[in-house]
Amino acid sequence: MQINGVAHTFITAENFATARAFYGQLLPFMGLTIVADTANTFYCVGGRTGFGIHSPAEEYAGQRFRQGSVGLHHHCFRARERADVDKAYDFLVKIGAHIVHAPREDNFAPGYYSVLFEDPDGTRLEINYVPGKGLLTPGTQIGGGYADGTQNG
Repeated sequence: MQINGVAHTFITAENFATARAFYGQLLPFMGLTIVADTANTFYCVGGRTGFGIHSPAEEYAGQRFRQGSVGLHHHCFRARERADVDKAYDFLVKIGAHIVHAPREDNFAPGYYSVLFEDPDGTRLEINYVPGKGLLTPGTQIGGGYADGTQNG
């Protein structure tokens, strides 16, 4: 078996109305189409990706996201071109998103370029671009070895 992308990710938003306003701008900007928009669910699909938000169960109302606790660490959307990351950054600044870091290169994979930001609940989101095959490029080093499973030295 080989998977064909991520079918969907759902997160729970503390303030559904505020999150709906944020994601209602962000997801269509990234080319996702709204397919569900109800009193407690907002869901979009596109680019072999589904992403949605729910309102919280009553007993969890008022809580915020805590990165590093059990559960979601962050969600990363993959851009098709490096320039898309820069366009996303400009858009995020325009809508007042909290930017954790502006577009920059990192050593997670060859050519890794990303912007990291938060939604209104502090849930970490990222948009990145990795050229070519990324970590699947033969000879790419990761954690003391190579992507093909061989070890350094």
